[in-house]
Amino acid sequence: MSALVKNRRRGGGAGWLAAAPLLAVTLIAFGIPVAVLVIGAFSVEDGGLGFDNLSATMREPYIGSLWSSVKLSGVVAVLGAILGAFLAQAVLTSRSGLLREAVLTASGVLSNFGGVPLAFIWIATLGNSGVVTAALGLGAGALYNFWGLALVYLYFSVPLMVLVIAPALDGLKPQWREAAQNSGASTWQFWRMVGIPVLGPSLLGGGVLLFGGAFAAYATAAAMVGASVPLVTLQIADALTGNVLIGYENVALALSLDMIVIALLVMAVYLPLQKRSSRWLA
Repeated sequence: MSALVKNRRRGGGAGWLAAAPLLAVTLIAFGIPVAVLVIGAFSVEDGGLGFDNLSATMREPYIGSLWSSVKLSGVVAVLGAILGAFLAQAVLTSRSGLLREAVLTASGVLSNFGGVPLAFIWIATLGNSGVVTAALGLGAGALYNFWGLALVYLYFSVPLMVLVIAPALDGLKPQWREAAQNSGASTWQFWRMVGIPVLGPSLLGGGVLLFGGAFAAYATAAAMVGASVPLVTLQIADALTGNVLIGYENVALALSLDMIVIALLVMAVYLPLQKRSSRWLA
């Protein structure tokens, strides 16, 4: 027994030693920037520490931009989760294996497609002089608002949801559906009483991921809408670069700290949901 305990202790020590390089890189790559950000967020003009910068983020125009980002991310998360789940279910139940592989492969590519190229594609399509705008005679500026930006964000959010929810849909055991049918349950009753409760944590977890992706997105919004849609990421960029405002670098760091807090709250919701889902679908 004592020999077994010793072997376990040796194995644990060797595991920590093997993980030391990764932990060191993580500390340097993430720990130091976060420490600098926190110190800057609490630094005030006289060289001391205080809450002036954080207080400023709770006033306009910053609080409005923060709320606009949260609202936009919430809309994208809800719509992306619903559309992605329906698309994944339609593809996975299709008899065409080629269609399934094509959609999953395309989802893997499109979920990582963003930034300036994505903004350019949509501007060329639905912008003031876009191809579809000119062909259908749509009004100018239809893309450069809150809902236009939400539409663009769905371009990469829906494929991401497909990738997230597809394994959970595959995990639904055929025996559950057969048992429901043998008991006289309809398709709607199966999904309402079995499918949706089991998939609920995965659906909510996927929605949380979509929220985080839309909340942190910057390049697409900066290239497409500029200041017409107030977003916290754009406010941070303006403060750091001295665009419009000069000497507000620490306020930008405080806004970044606000984003980190919101991201931690989001992850605090996501991780328990994911753990619960894995137990059901194991």
